[in-house]
Amino acid sequence: MTETTATTITLTVPGMGSDHCAGIVRTTLTRLEGVGEIHTNIANHRVAVAVRDGGPDGERLRSAVEGAGYEVAAVEGEAAQDAEAGAAIEEAYLTRARRRLWIAAVPTTLIMLLMMPQMFWRPIPGYLAIVALLAFPVVFLYGGIATHKSTWRSLRNGTFNMDVLISMGSLPPYLIGLVGFVTPMTSFVEMAATIMTFHLLGRYLEALAKGRASQAIRRLLTLGAKTARVERDGEEVEVPVKELAPGDIMIVRPGDKIPTDGEVIEGESHLDESLATGESIPVYKSTGDSVIGATLNKEGRLRVKATRVGGDTFLAQVVRLIDQAQGSRVPIQEFADRMTGRFVPAVLAIALVSLAAWLLMPETLRPILDWGATFLPWVTPDAAVPVLAILAAIAVLVIACPCALGLATPTALMVGSGIGAERGILIRSGEAIQTFKDVKVMVLDKTGTITRGEPRLTEVVAAEGVAEARLLRLAASVEHASEHPIARAIVDGAGERGVTPGEVSEFRSTGARGVSGKVDEARVLIGNRRLLEENEIHGLEALDDELSRLESLGRSVVIVAADDQALGLVAVADTLKAESVDAIRGMHALGLHVVMVTGDNERAARAIAEEVGIDEVQAGVLPEGKVEAIRALQARYGNHVAMVGDGINDAPALTQANVGIAIGAGADVAIEAADVTLVSGELTGVVDAMHLSRATFGKIVQNLIWASGYNLAAIPVAALGLLHPMIGVIAMTASSLSVIGNSLLLKRRFARQPMIEGGSR
Repeated sequence: MTETTATTITLTVPGMGSDHCAGIVRTTLTRLEGVGEIHTNIANHRVAVAVRDGGPDGERLRSAVEGAGYEVAAVEGEAAQDAEAGAAIEEAYLTRARRRLWIAAVPTTLIMLLMMPQMFWRPIPGYLAIVALLAFPVVFLYGGIATHKSTWRSLRNGTFNMDVLISMGSLPPYLIGLVGFVTPMTSFVEMAATIMTFHLLGRYLEALAKGRASQAIRRLLTLGAKTARVERDGEEVEVPVKELAPGDIMIVRPGDKIPTDGEVIEGESHLDESLATGESIPVYKSTGDSVIGATLNKEGRLRVKATRVGGDTFLAQVVRLIDQAQGSRVPIQEFADRMTGRFVPAVLAIALVSLAAWLLMPETLRPILDWGATFLPWVTPDAAVPVLAILAAIAVLVIACPCALGLATPTALMVGSGIGAERGILIRSGEAIQTFKDVKVMVLDKTGTITRGEPRLTEVVAAEGVAEARLLRLAASVEHASEHPIARAIVDGAGERGVTPGEVSEFRSTGARGVSGKVDEARVLIGNRRLLEENEIHGLEALDDELSRLESLGRSVVIVAADDQALGLVAVADTLKAESVDAIRGMHALGLHVVMVTGDNERAARAIAEEVGIDEVQAGVLPEGKVEAIRALQARYGNHVAMVGDGINDAPALTQANVGIAIGAGADVAIEAADVTLVSGELTGVVDAMHLSRATFGKIVQNLIWASGYNLAAIPVAALGLLHPMIGVIAMTASSLSVIGNSLLLKRRFARQPMIEGGSR
């Protein structure tokens, strides 16, 4: 059996400005043999096409997309993706849109200036010839040529894009207006130029607004360092960051950006990691710590070994995640897709019916105009029947353009994912946004999610007459020779308390039961009760109550003895993260049922659960058992279960959950399996992410309601002759911009709100 491979070819399609346009592009490419998955991203006007062996090449894909009516600005292979080149293409598209607008706006303004005296003062000799000449380049040349080409290709390809409506609203009025050279006839030439100019204005303003919405990616791309100082042949040399390779030793001075992801091999400093985590407090880094490219070195000189470069870096992964989110599809968008797919043919039919109705039944419809004329100054009941019919048909065409409906979802996704990126919340897909808002159960892993994931010294209990400092010094001295995690926690905890270990001799480990050694001529024994009883240690009974209390709290407790006498207890535990209690309180405020699923023992899990307020505990669960636990909760609560985890063992459960949430400091495989990544590693980000998803989805719904309601209400008004086409095109443009503006209000809301409501940093 021959295995087929696929390569990805990316097309930049500047005119793909809405989901309706993206749908036409997808449909066109799907018809080609050898084409696999297709991902469209309206935010950066790109279409990623998976092409199987023997499938079409880039130029064949270009030809197909252009045949559907859309210009292709660039064709790139997967390895040739260059964000800066993409930004340059987008800027070139914006420049072209601005030029077309000016070319149309200047003659249209002159037409308007001439039309006023022609209508209200005295006729201008040769008026029709003058306005026809001024409108010609607007409708047919530099202004409208791209629109009409798109219309022709779309119709030839058997599809209907939004440009079809604009062409139908501008070409017939111009051509009908020329009849005035032969017989007296109301001029529609001014209307044709005005419709095209407002269309171009709308396109330009949409490009500007969407540029603002997608600025998160562009801002991230400018954050990285452009050059790096590296050690080459014993000397420091400056090289472009793109030339770095894993293993290079980089020199990072105070005030410099970290050129790429790496590991500190010498030096210590505080780094500003706010671009990655959203947290403004600098993070201390020293030998052995990992660092993120593009973060800022605040003080000390560091030697850093590059570990990940190019497309493998954290910053590149973040850009990809945002890119995926902005180009993804929300289930509710399927409704909009079906609606817009049938919309253009329906509008054309309504326009024809309106034209025919006015031509065949003018006296039946004219009373409506008489009523409308009482409060609408542009309504002219006494106009000739052909004029009324043409006005009504054109008004239907221009008012019904479903641009706003196509922009409703992608603009909200662009803004929401950008806000999340700024706050260290990376939402991979639009589907996750819609699913997240309905989550009823939040499943939490314990180690590394609720707790720090490493044991720490928590309590030191000295026996009567024993100094706590002596007890801790003896324990740390012996444990200093051990590599056990509990030993490391005791030694580190002693150092934090200002206790310095002494020299140990005759060190001996007794496996899982404990260790022993000689410190200051005293024979020190550290371990569990069984070990100490075997060695006939005295005074154990006096410690029994404290030992039971600490063990009931889920602590790992060792007894310390010297010269056959128990000196006290040292307790170690995986401690809570500082924000865990507030995070779970925030989840409860959102109405979530919080469940801990952990592989830890029942006692330790219960102790942590009581401390933070967990509703339900499932302990002793193996990795494969976590998947079953998620399935059981889904059976109880429906498909409304989210899970937060950080380890490799959590990846299958994160995939099984309806929404998987990865702690950003955790394993890469967990992050890849998740729908949402919390870069900061703070559990409060779950609450913030849920508020953001609810707000973003709310904007999508608002946009869809406004856009669809606007069209449904406006089309009958236009068909009855109560809406002048020029007013209609202004209203159509305003509708699209209002959808974009409503989406951008998300930024204003969260700008006023430095912490998302319900979060608790």
